[in-house]
Amino acid sequence: MISGRALHYVVRVPDRKKTIQFYRDILGMKVLRHEEFREGCAAACNGGYDNRWSKTMVGYGPEDTHFVVELTYNYMVRDYKLGNDLVGITIRSSEALKRAREAKWPMVEENGKYILQAPIGYKMVIVDEPQPSDKDPVEKISLAVSNLEKSVNYWHGLLKMKILKKSDKAVELSYGEGQTVLELSDIGAPIVRETAGGRIAFAVPYEQQPEIDSIIKKANEKILTPLISLDTPGKATVRVIILADPDGHEICFVDEEGFRPLSAVDPEGNDLIEKYIRLDKSDQFVGTT
Repeated sequence: MISGRALHYVVRVPDRKKTIQFYRDILGMKVLRHEEFREGCAAACNGGYDNRWSKTMVGYGPEDTHFVVELTYNYMVRDYKLGNDLVGITIRSSEALKRAREAKWPMVEENGKYILQAPIGYKMVIVDEPQPSDKDPVEKISLAVSNLEKSVNYWHGLLKMKILKKSDKAVELSYGEGQTVLELSDIGAPIVRETAGGRIAFAVPYEQQPEIDSIIKKANEKILTPLISLDTPGKATVRVIILADPDGHEICFVDEEGFRPLSAVDPEGNDLIEKYIRLDKSDQFVGTT
């Protein structure tokens, strides 16, 4: 039994200013917290780069009740290559569409929905209906897979996610009612992650992490980072285990007990990201890719 809670999806961004403007001023998300780190993350949260980096959590409400996006930024890294691993994130918000039109943000209509691209190219699928106030507007995150049955065996069979809906080409899964849904979409081709490849995170009780470790080892599946404790300066310590599914999608299981205090909304989060955007001098250096 795994009692999971969908938390966030991690993306790497080369331009914090444009990215924050998109998520905050176009999509209408809030900056929930911002953290700066002097060294690379032991669990490769910043993509394995051994340098100064930051993370900024953005979403429509507190991480206790909303699925959010973690924007990781590596100082002096000016570019990332986009793969085909993330199909898109579905958001219900006609208000976001209105702001996008006013800002002349490029969009494409597909099957009654609208596709907006974040500055690096990630797709946001916008449903043209009023943004709900009683639930999270982020309804679904869609990941591409190369073999649906193999992926179902992993996510449902091993990780114990409940199947909500299934067709020949896609399956929707969740750990509980009211959570943002995970959709796995079979694209009939190999999954290429590239340097911009992300990571999906779930919270589970501390005592369940060793059980996940045991399940994955017994199935001879991949563990990218064995159980490890991570510190955030001035905040809580959390324990994580990082997995990779059959297509290489990274999955983080963080302990619920440590994550809740760590993820508390910081009222100074927006001011902090604006401060570090102003102070960033990394464009004076030769970047790496």
